[in-house]
Amino acid sequence: MGDLIDQHSDLMPQDAEWLHLLVGDWQVISDLAFADLVLWLPTKDDDFVAIAHARPSTGATVHHDDVVGRRVPPGLRATLRTARDAQAVNRAREARWNGTFAIREETIPVVRAGRTLAVIARETYLGASRTPSRLELNYVESADEICGMIARGEFPLANAATGPRRGAPRVGDGLIRLNSEGEVLYGSPNALSAFHRLGVTDEIVGRTLAEVVTPLVEMNTPVDESLPLVVMGRAAWRTDMEARGVSLSLRALPVTEYGQRVGAVLLVRDVSELRRRERELLTKDATIREIHHRVKNNLQTVAALLRLQARRTDSTDARGALEEAMRRVATIATVHEALSQTIDEVVDFDEVFGRTLRLAADVASGESHVKTVRNGTFGRVPATDATALAVVLTELVTNAVEHGLAGIGGTVTIDADRTGHLLKVRVADDGRGMESEIAMNGLGTQIVRTLVATELDGTITWEPVPTGGTAVLLDARLGEPRDPA
Repeated sequence: MGDLIDQHSDLMPQDAEWLHLLVGDWQVISDLAFADLVLWLPTKDDDFVAIAHARPSTGATVHHDDVVGRRVPPGLRATLRTARDAQAVNRAREARWNGTFAIREETIPVVRAGRTLAVIARETYLGASRTPSRLELNYVESADEICGMIARGEFPLANAATGPRRGAPRVGDGLIRLNSEGEVLYGSPNALSAFHRLGVTDEIVGRTLAEVVTPLVEMNTPVDESLPLVVMGRAAWRTDMEARGVSLSLRALPVTEYGQRVGAVLLVRDVSELRRRERELLTKDATIREIHHRVKNNLQTVAALLRLQARRTDSTDARGALEEAMRRVATIATVHEALSQTIDEVVDFDEVFGRTLRLAADVASGESHVKTVRNGTFGRVPATDATALAVVLTELVTNAVEHGLAGIGGTVTIDADRTGHLLKVRVADDGRGMESEIAMNGLGTQIVRTLVATELDGTITWEPVPTGGTAVLLDARLGEPRDPA
């Protein structure tokens, strides 16, 4: 839509934004009117081009094909110009026959600050002739009121809610019409059923809706401060109210006439099941975070026990094995600590690895001075891969320090390249060079090979660095389903 506006007109950004706000909220009008809405933009060559189209969810559509981007049909051009120039709603006296069925046409100028920005063609399918019901009459009357607001430059509403506060409920979910005092003029069957489930037992038509719902508000229950404004139809806002375990989503569309509020359209939806599922998800998220937190605490306890056991062990080999096991457990605990602090089952791996990298290098280096350098980014890594990746990289850095740089010091460089699910990592040192084949079959290397193949669905290779040292190349696939085989 923005591209079409830039291509065919010289509208100012504020005017283009007005049209975007209108299109973002005009599905309500289409559903109320049982009609297709086509937004026709005047072009630089005094013609019209369709830049947006809405089909009704409450009735049959007129246009089965996409009309956006098309020029106006010759038979409609004069009608659009009349509405544009007169700045008034123009309804055709007779229905138009398109060769298959009849169409009732109405044109509404989109006015802002006294200028016509575009014209809406409201086209109603007349293929099935029948007597309209009371519900349909109230729908169409509400649509007529809002269309009048568009022609006067009063819609879209300047203070309307945006983002999650805009949109649902839909027209079919339930509709209530209010007068300027907040009294109910009409309630659709769905809307009345929703309020009955909330606890309203008496008739609400002819009563002030605020007086009806006030006794239902339960003591010691949080209430949205915008609720009174919404149920009185005074604010273009959306809010929720809850009573007796039933949750209703309410959205008000104030109806104005030359700046004076004359009523409102209130859309109602029973969202009890939706809110229940949301609470279940929040409970599950909290449970998952608590599990990760407890796992982290248990792992830290195991690491502490291994550290105590290592201090009490006389054998140098046994002490070294216990310290390596302690380091691996501590690495896994770091990942679970990150998972316990987030709702998502993903972690910022750059932050997690940053905690373990310096610790692993310092512990393994002993008296030698070792510098670590990181290039690139790992990005966000799923929890299913984060633990294995952290253990693998910690092992590689530790091996580089213990075997490549022990006693001489040097630099360990970690280069990360993340593209979607694919991760390439290079861990290189400038130390003594490749180890012997026997040394390459140690426990740490076996752990790395196993985790890369089974958990990261990747490959790993060792190669000498021409200037001295060893480089390890890791290719992994993150966040993709594993082959059960």
